[in-house]
Amino acid sequence: MFLPVYASFDWTWLLVLLAALLGFAAQAAVQNRYSQYSRVLAASGVPAGQAALSLLSQAGVQGVSLEPSSRPGLSDHYDPRSRTLRLSQGVYGSSSIAALGIAAHEAGHAIQHDQGYLPLRIRNAVVPVVSFASNLSMPLFLVGLFLGFAQLAMVGAVLYAFAVAFQLITLPVEFDASRRALDALESGGFLTREELPGARKVLTAAACTYVAAALVSIAQLIRLTSLADRRR
Repeated sequence: MFLPVYASFDWTWLLVLLAALLGFAAQAAVQNRYSQYSRVLAASGVPAGQAALSLLSQAGVQGVSLEPSSRPGLSDHYDPRSRTLRLSQGVYGSSSIAALGIAAHEAGHAIQHDQGYLPLRIRNAVVPVVSFASNLSMPLFLVGLFLGFAQLAMVGAVLYAFAVAFQLITLPVEFDASRRALDALESGGFLTREELPGARKVLTAAACTYVAAALVSIAQLIRLTSLADRRR
């Protein structure tokens, strides 16, 4: 008796594919919003780098340095190890709505760090564990899968779960930084009420990339555990 074709269909592939498509869509949305609002200059005329320093000063944060990022593209980030705020070339000296939103968001991370924001503390604390587990997860999973050792494959899947947890911990950190950024930009007079929705759109699109990344990780974890379970 022949099984129907759909009986062998692996639904986890579809799950991973849909999550990946969401990720691509989120990245495209970021580029679209940034391109749109990087051409709209804020009425305040304050460069993003200067605005970031002002926001840090207003929050009472000291000892954070600011420098242009050497990496291409939107490489803006806050490095908690060196307490350095790095802004990409297109953001650092620009007074556009997009640049001010991005710079304020990264300043928000520096403020989180200075104030000991709990989700950020947890995320920074688990980085070494997540890095170790992530590097080990796929080799163990693949060895277990191809050699027929279901327990070893499942160990690899469990280790991969650390990466998923890291993605989930990242979400409140990113959303809180954006909230801080929008509040500070308005209260500090860097953006008017009419300009604020543009910055919100840029930061919301950026936040969606983290949501998409978390969904991709969850989908991949489901696939890994499903494959490991079939080896039993």
